Amino acid sequence: MSLQLYFLRHGQTAFSRENMFSGCGSDPELTQAGVAMAQAFANAYRALNWRAVYASPLKRTIATARPLCESTGTKMELRKGLEEISYGAWEGKTVEDVQREFSDDYRNFLADAARHAPTGGESAIALADRAMQVVDEIRTADTDGNVLIVSHKATIRAALCKLLGIDLGQFRYRLDCPVASLSVIEFTAHGPLLKHLADRAHLSEDLRNLPGT
Repeated sequence: MSLQLYFLRHGQTAFSRENMFSGCGSDPELTQAGVAMAQAFANAYRALNWRAVYASPLKRTIATARPLCESTGTKMELRKGLEEISYGAWEGKTVEDVQREFSDDYRNFLADAARHAPTGGESAIALADRAMQVVDEIRTADTDGNVLIVSHKATIRAALCKLLGIDLGQFRYRLDCPVASLSVIEFTAHGPLLKHLADRAHLSEDLRNLPGT
């Protein structure tokens, strides 16, 4: 059996519901809907044989991973490398606020997020480097089986870009990653293979239709 990495984005928060910048500098709890999303994932995937569960040490990711860990008895491993990108001065602001207050930085970020960081924040290159350190750690520890990684929107997309050879500067435009979505990479003899992208079949229709980017 080959190694399969399951990248799960955390459930809905008040920040995601309102489309606000929420990086490693903000730590909102899951909403009630976000908690339901986490439980729905656990219900759908508890029967899978999990080798390990890794999560970002922020509240929203820990709460998303917890139901599966509790139902399967799998220990949760926390890694700072899986935290969300640092949005610096943009933390907690809406897109409209950032466009108005940091127009030049925001325009550069949209054009090439790999090299142009949010104001006082982190570039996508730095984000991908630290996330891939965790992926490399996992691949060293587990050469086969199923491993869950519970992380964040930008972090998951940056890691997937690195694994799939996609231009990191365009990570915001090439891969979708809504709340509570699951993307799966299998490591084959020919390299990383994308098996699923942004799958939300484990959620009810009502949960899938809630706002939360």
